Amino acid sequence: MDKTSINAIRFLGVDMVNKANSGHPGIVLGAAPIMYTLFSKQLAFNPKEPNWFNRDRFVLSAGHGSALLYATLHLNGYDIPMKELKNFRQWGSKTPGHPEYGHTPGVDVTTGPLGQGIASAVGMAISEKYLGAVFNKDDKKIVDHYTYVLCGDGDLQEGISLEAISLAGHLALSKLIILFDSNDIQLDGPVNMASSENIKDKFESMNWNYIKVDEPEEPNNINLAIEKAKNNHTKPTLIEVKTIIGHASPHAGKSATHGAPLGEENTVITRQNLSWKHEPFDISQEIYNHFTEENKEKGIVAYENWNSLLQEYTKKYPELGKIIKQITNNGVIDIDFDNVFNSYKPKSSVATRVSSGEILTLLQKESPLLIGGSADLSSSTKIKGINGDFSIDNPGGRNINFGVREHAMAAIVNGLVLHGLKGFSGGFFIFSDYMKPAMRLAALMGIPSIFAFTHDSIAVGEDGPTHEPIEQLAGLRAVPNMDVIRPADTNEVMGAWELAITSTTGPTSILLTRQDLPTLENSKREEVKNGGYIISKEQKNIDAILIATGSEVSLAIEAQKVLLEDGIDTRVVSLPSFKRFEEQDEKYKNTIIPANIKKRVAIEMGSSFGWHKYIGLEGKTLTIDKFGASAPGGEVIEKYGFTVENLVKLVKEL
Repeated sequence: MDKTSINAIRFLGVDMVNKANSGHPGIVLGAAPIMYTLFSKQLAFNPKEPNWFNRDRFVLSAGHGSALLYATLHLNGYDIPMKELKNFRQWGSKTPGHPEYGHTPGVDVTTGPLGQGIASAVGMAISEKYLGAVFNKDDKKIVDHYTYVLCGDGDLQEGISLEAISLAGHLALSKLIILFDSNDIQLDGPVNMASSENIKDKFESMNWNYIKVDEPEEPNNINLAIEKAKNNHTKPTLIEVKTIIGHASPHAGKSATHGAPLGEENTVITRQNLSWKHEPFDISQEIYNHFTEENKEKGIVAYENWNSLLQEYTKKYPELGKIIKQITNNGVIDIDFDNVFNSYKPKSSVATRVSSGEILTLLQKESPLLIGGSADLSSSTKIKGINGDFSIDNPGGRNINFGVREHAMAAIVNGLVLHGLKGFSGGFFIFSDYMKPAMRLAALMGIPSIFAFTHDSIAVGEDGPTHEPIEQLAGLRAVPNMDVIRPADTNEVMGAWELAITSTTGPTSILLTRQDLPTLENSKREEVKNGGYIISKEQKNIDAILIATGSEVSLAIEAQKVLLEDGIDTRVVSLPSFKRFEEQDEKYKNTIIPANIKKRVAIEMGSSFGWHKYIGLEGKTLTIDKFGASAPGGEVIEKYGFTVENLVKLVKEL
């Protein structure tokens, strides 16, 4: 039945790719023994409850092999009926071209951009270790599972993977196991065209356990390797499985089978070579029964036992039990924000990175679900976890020292969030460019990852144009479902963190200053949720509207005073979140920025791109469409025209 079941996975995947005339049959034929062994012999799951909290996580980092995953999930009883397999890669199906979290039952993370899966899995493994340290008791292990990854050669060539693998070894994440589909072939040809590294030496040098399987067609070989990996309690494990891409097909071992359907003629030959006599999409009940029986003890019984354990745990440890329920309740977190913020007294003048750091510390004390850190920059960003550094000696620490690994950091935060935590990261805004692919996936998945950035403008000063963000703000705003909040002062910082932590449907980027800003008289935490509001009203009639974000809001208010002395009555609008403002109804938006007032100026130390929808054809921008410069921050700001005098001049030109 093992071999029959492996071939069932293979040919369901091949049939899917053939019917769609699109996909990747090579990994399906080559890696099916890995998937079968993992799901039937090791992985603890319940297909009827795919989000069971204590399940083993599985991440298909080689997301192009989605047909392999869907076939396996279908055979194991997940809600992916045969009609969905037949609709592979078609409009509206549950079986898209690459696995999508929240779209297909059993998919634990969206993958496809290579390396993202490995890095997110590191975040999941950190979560398991941290949550175990916080919640497990000697008599009740409520958090106890593994994180498995299936990756290919391409995954291991991506820089994000190297960053994540290095950190995982440093943190000794022993319950992280990567199964490497090592077939020595990639899209353009043999791997040795592009790489000659020694995988064993590479991983062992980064504190990983290494195991090799040379004969994968015998599932017991893979199973024994996994058992051996689970017995190592001090290191994560890479299991290199020497497979043949396109196994048993006419193009076996060749790149031609990587990303193109086999076609009818080659499929017939492959069926003959593997003695598979079924018609396309024809699976016997005996095979389904076998998969069901294989998961009975390790999956279904384990699920039932865990639910009983959870009831006992909640009775004995009611406060911790409440928090466990928060984790499993779509990330809804129980914090009394009013109480926290009422205890915090804003300074008259302070950098928003400083007030952000102080506020984040207070919020972390309210819930153990907040965890994160910065990319070797916590002393500058003030974005830091509490309770010490997360490490092998202190798994309950909440400060993750990501090191200079921004790309992996963002994907690891996604993994933390996918596991039910409120993960956050910190970095300089300019390095959001390094993080963008993982941030985009957070938005695509609709998960509430938190990305906090400091040094958000040319006010960085002496570090110069390499470190002064210009186009990054417009770029992040262009990402669908990404809430980008640029607070004007401490009050708006509070609002930004509250919205980030309470979000359940998408990520938040919070942009913070290095330079001090005044705490504004009429700024309001509760208004941030609307995206924009009137922060300084006109005296009588509106002659012009000044619209600003972040540090430039105070500049607009100062210019407003001078303009009034000259007989020009203006309104100042703080617009911390374009996304949230666009989500308001037209009546609200017109109340804040009346359509009949055409004289408008947008003020922001970044690209003008995206601002014209708010200022129209008759408005002006005080923005930056060139790179920054190296000089003291105040001088750069002045040279680029962000002064009261220049802003007043612009308004008068209207």
